[in-house]
Amino acid sequence: MKLKSIGKIALAAALALTAVAQAAKSGDQAKTSAAKKAVDTAPAPSDKDIADAKAKGMVWVNTSTKVYHKDGEFYGKTKKGKFMAEDDAKKGGYRAAQEPAAKKAKTDVKK
Repeated sequence: MKLKSIGKIALAAALALTAVAQAAKSGDQAKTSAAKKAVDTAPAPSDKDIADAKAKGMVWVNTSTKVYHKDGEFYGKTKKGKFMAEDDAKKGGYRAAQEPAAKKAKTDVKK
């Protein structure tokens, strides 16, 4: 009889530990999610921040697309990004953005 009681207690303890572990895991996921949201909603850099980064020779890394910009319309302007040294961007697996294609001049050909 005592063995059955001990088995039931052990089973209940194991189930309780499993529940505690799962609660802790979901708590960790909530913390990770909150931290990610904080990064995603970081304020956009100000014009002064952009000017300072350009003066230091930094590139703007778009963390969503894994592309970095040295200058141009997207420098400091993408929703998700950060400034870093170009060498660090390359080491981090980011690639340089392609230069915009030159617009072809319209030729006015009259026949």
